[in-house]
Amino acid sequence: MTTLRPLADLTQKAHFEPAMNFANHTKRYLNYLVLPLFAIGLGFSFWYSEAWLALCYGLALFLFGMQCIEEGLHSAAGGTLERLMSKSTATPFKGFLFGIGSTFVLQSSTLVSLLTIAFLSTGMITLAGGIAIIFGTNLGATTGIWLLALAGQSVSLSPIAIPMLVFGVLVGFFGGQAKAIGRILIGVALIFLGIDAIKAGFGGFGEQIDFASLQFDGATQVLIFAGVGFLLTCVLQSSHATLILTLAALASSQITITQGFAIAVGSNLGSSATTAIMGMIGSERSGQRLALVHLFFNAVTALLSFVLWLPFTALVAWIAKMTNMSVLMQLALFHSLFNIVGVMAFWRWQERLAALLVRILPDKSNIALLPDGSQAVLPRHLDANALLSSDIAMRAVSKEIRHLSTLSMEVMCHAIFVPTSALHQKTDTLPKPKLPLELDVQALYEWQIKPLYGEILDFTSKMDVDEADSRSDELTAIHMVAFAMMGMVKDGKHLQKNMSHALADEASVVYGEYSELRAHTFGSLAYLSQAGNLALDSNNWHKHIDEFSTHIERTEAMRHRLLQRLRDDELDNLHVSSLMNDINYARRIDLSIFEMLTSAGEMFCYKAK
Repeated sequence: MTTLRPLADLTQKAHFEPAMNFANHTKRYLNYLVLPLFAIGLGFSFWYSEAWLALCYGLALFLFGMQCIEEGLHSAAGGTLERLMSKSTATPFKGFLFGIGSTFVLQSSTLVSLLTIAFLSTGMITLAGGIAIIFGTNLGATTGIWLLALAGQSVSLSPIAIPMLVFGVLVGFFGGQAKAIGRILIGVALIFLGIDAIKAGFGGFGEQIDFASLQFDGATQVLIFAGVGFLLTCVLQSSHATLILTLAALASSQITITQGFAIAVGSNLGSSATTAIMGMIGSERSGQRLALVHLFFNAVTALLSFVLWLPFTALVAWIAKMTNMSVLMQLALFHSLFNIVGVMAFWRWQERLAALLVRILPDKSNIALLPDGSQAVLPRHLDANALLSSDIAMRAVSKEIRHLSTLSMEVMCHAIFVPTSALHQKTDTLPKPKLPLELDVQALYEWQIKPLYGEILDFTSKMDVDEADSRSDELTAIHMVAFAMMGMVKDGKHLQKNMSHALADEASVVYGEYSELRAHTFGSLAYLSQAGNLALDSNNWHKHIDEFSTHIERTEAMRHRLLQRLRDDELDNLHVSSLMNDINYARRIDLSIFEMLTSAGEMFCYKAK
């Protein structure tokens, strides 16, 4: 018999527990020590320099404004973004255009990348389609820089921002869609105010900061400032914030145009690094592949920009001379130029790159947890990135419920001593149970069904769905189905105990009764399994439900026959009492399955897959 993995994991956990506790305590103490020291140091720096305070204040407004826009757009658009994304991979070019457009609207390549990872993890788009979207997000990220460069350093955005902020707050009091629109207006206003504050902050430094006077060898200077752009983006978690700082410093002549170009390249690489870290940690294999390709794409693009540095900068200088372009516009042009070259270099290799990633990061092999080698019990679809959108999260939970359903049916097969493979085979007679019959459902429930159920509850508790949301009823149905599965397995645990004694001896007077009860319960599981081949609300679906209702009522005939055998002295009252209890457990299993199919049948029909 295969050793249950959870028991092995428990041993490993005990072995490494001292080291894990030490690491956790160290991390906690560092947080308690480092964060207060950082806050105190930052506070003193504000007191020391008003220009620095203005710069940080502007940056904080800018980042918070972007967060407001993201939240507002998600609430206002509902499932529009998700529906567009699901249709955007019909061709690579459509996916590419979607990446550009969504990044332009959201002004966050990281957010669009993480949403793409979540969609890929739930199976709504292909890896090649996700790669095309990633290409588009990189080019879409340049649109915000063009807008900021066009606005210029001399244009103040505060006169527009202040009325917008007032209207945003007022509209937000109405609730619903109006509140989401108000959130967007507030976000735009804060970004405008933040940009003006950043400009004022850099202007206040005057001669205190002058990176333009630093003398480095050409290649050394490019690498140093590319590293600055990379680190700034990793810290700020926004390439847009890094580039607005770069534009302000460039307009104040505190950095040279060459240094600005280098920072732009570094910020591009930094944005993909943060996405890669978040995607690799919170995603399954498909999401990890996309996060890796984003990092690889930006790394190669950065390398190409260094290799072609002289031609790129010469081309930008020539265009600037011919069109009398400002230094801010030159930075935007350079940023777009090297991203376009990167897309052109990778465009023909999307399918091959997807195939290579599958080889580099193959699907995780399932470790046998059930005694007959069934699949491992791990959440397959509960990607943390799916929580960025309630629609994606709902789809992920629905798919995980089907995973729990499959697993619960496998455990129920163990409860009645039937091979799980029989669920997928058409058979009129069940094979006799193989001896010895072991009581394993309790262990399977404790170490596999219950933890997965807990993961689903934890995930749904983090979903942004309130009672007024149209998805609230769907989420309630999901919880009911999951609870019914748990009840089914618990009843199977009780059923297995007496069945193991009766089926171990063919000479037992109740062997035939328990064989029939075993066949009946397996038939109920087969009805649940076969529902996956039917279309919801079709004639076949309703016929299937009606046949299952008739199947449930056969337990009453079993009760009557038992009472008759008791009257005929063929069975004693102890045997009949045990059988009556077990028939009751079987009927409760039937009703749990019936509730699953009628409460949320769309989770089991093939259209939902």
